[in-house]
Amino acid sequence: MIEAMSSQKQLQVQLEDGNTQKWRVSLREDVFHSFISKDNPTVLKVFGDGSFFSPLLFGKFFDPSDAFPLWEFDAEVLLSCLRSSGQSNVNWFETSMEYVLQAELPGCGLHSTQVCLENGKVVEISGQWRQQRESNPVDWRSGSWWAYGYVRRLELPENAEWREMEAKVYDERNLEIKIPKKHLDSNIPQKCDVALKDYELV
Repeated sequence: MIEAMSSQKQLQVQLEDGNTQKWRVSLREDVFHSFISKDNPTVLKVFGDGSFFSPLLFGKFFDPSDAFPLWEFDAEVLLSCLRSSGQSNVNWFETSMEYVLQAELPGCGLHSTQVCLENGKVVEISGQWRQQRESNPVDWRSGSWWAYGYVRRLELPENAEWREMEAKVYDERNLEIKIPKKHLDSNIPQKCDVALKDYELV
């Protein structure tokens, strides 16, 4: 996906911005279906089938503002239906050295896309697809955020070296995030805090 791309732009990975109010409103399934059924082409591009920011990306509804342990799951399995129909523009995998995420960004608001780290445990990719009115000074992320922006929040694996994470945009639309793995002493047992039963999607 990335090999054939030419231009690239480094994105600054921001540390937590301290806004405790953001993403406090959950996107419910009924609200999402009502919102996307209005046939707005931009909304369909941002949240439609195959989009990294779609609540239905993983086969059943999952609020993108909730952190998801992406690298605990195989992309081939979770995206099999989308890939078989040619709708997938997302991939993630790990090598012996790093975790990698590749995703196409929505065609709008590319310059507003941000990558943020929360407490070294969650990586958050967000941006605006529609500007708020200037008369409304409230942060778009603290209310019905889907009316103005998009987000995908991901739990980092326990051995992710978040301080060295890199984010790049290729050809103004394809995001690639690389997170090196920590060099851990193999004699120290590792603990896994992720309860996979909470994320059964198939």
